[in-house]
Amino acid sequence: MSAADSRTTPGERRWTILFADHAPGMGGAEYSLLWLMEALTAAGHVVHLAAPAGPLAQRAGQAGVTWHRFAFPLLRRSATFWRPLQARGVALNRLAQSVRADFLHTNTVRTAFYGAQAARAGRFRWIWHMRDFWLSETVPRWPWLESALKRWLCRRATVVVANSLAVAAKLPCREKTRVVHNGLPAEWLASKADGRAFRREHHIPLAAPVIGTVGRLRPWKGQRRFLRAMARVAHALPAARFLVVGGAPLRAADGYIAELHALAQQPPLRGKVIFTGQLEDVRPALAAMDLFVHAGDPEPFGLVNIEAMALRRPVVAFAHGALPEIVVDGETGLLLPPGDLDRLAATLLVLWNDPERRRAMGMAGQQRVARYFTVARTAQRLSARVYARLGAWDVG
Repeated sequence: MSAADSRTTPGERRWTILFADHAPGMGGAEYSLLWLMEALTAAGHVVHLAAPAGPLAQRAGQAGVTWHRFAFPLLRRSATFWRPLQARGVALNRLAQSVRADFLHTNTVRTAFYGAQAARAGRFRWIWHMRDFWLSETVPRWPWLESALKRWLCRRATVVVANSLAVAAKLPCREKTRVVHNGLPAEWLASKADGRAFRREHHIPLAAPVIGTVGRLRPWKGQRRFLRAMARVAHALPAARFLVVGGAPLRAADGYIAELHALAQQPPLRGKVIFTGQLEDVRPALAAMDLFVHAGDPEPFGLVNIEAMALRRPVVAFAHGALPEIVVDGETGLLLPPGDLDRLAATLLVLWNDPERRRAMGMAGQQRVARYFTVARTAQRLSARVYARLGAWDVG
């Protein structure tokens, strides 16, 4: 299904939606939002974006989305943190009313707090899109506070959209929660990305086995585990090369990147690991891989996994988080016991030695994305299961 396939039919309501996102760079949440806004715009809806200046705002404008410069300051721990939160919430409410939005739809945890305040400032429908397990970046230090804040946000939200069943399971308002998986644009499924050109650019022999991972360079994305497992693979498969695709577009990576480079310099990995940095388009890198690995912590969704599947790459990952919702074990890839690096390395070696199975898994993965994980389907389900059921709010 293409974006055009999800156009509204005669007599169907066209909605005006104000999205909100705070991120200065492009992460998985921002790409998912960008593609969703493009699909909704193509379907005839009127889409606005409240966000700071940056690549998301620029690319949204190119897609026909009306951008409103809007700052969402970091919520710092202090006795008066609520004052800027309240003031910006009122400003967000006014913006929603000025564009006569039917819904305010926040895309990130930070903007959810401003959305809650905007809803409190005046009666309208606020949709909290929850794309993470936690309100903090990692497992919360104070679980009691995490639970209290989630309950507060749930009370304020009209509807909560979770991007996976795994995320929905960690929310205290199941009755308000709708699961809508992320999706990819149609061009991903029709991609003609040239893996051979990528290999030549990075001095990778065309016949070399290439195993890779994609993600922001942060500890929970699993690059450390990936490299440790690849050291085991390199012992048995000396010709192999290993791709680490990603940078730190959203925040400083502290000493983690240096640690990864140090691991890559140890034998038997020395000279066999390629760090690409942040790429605007990861499709050529994925096309250059024979196998894709996700060795991170539990993912709330894991957009890179459907990206790899769309390019017919088998996914080998740990069986936790949302991965079992995405990867069909034994059909589109293989799911392994979390943290078992020996099993991960052994599985990769078995798959490398079975090219027919790799090809079959790659084709099955692409077909699964085409059926379940297109952005046209995401937009259609969001329109039917959330927007159409809520109806418009009275801007009076």
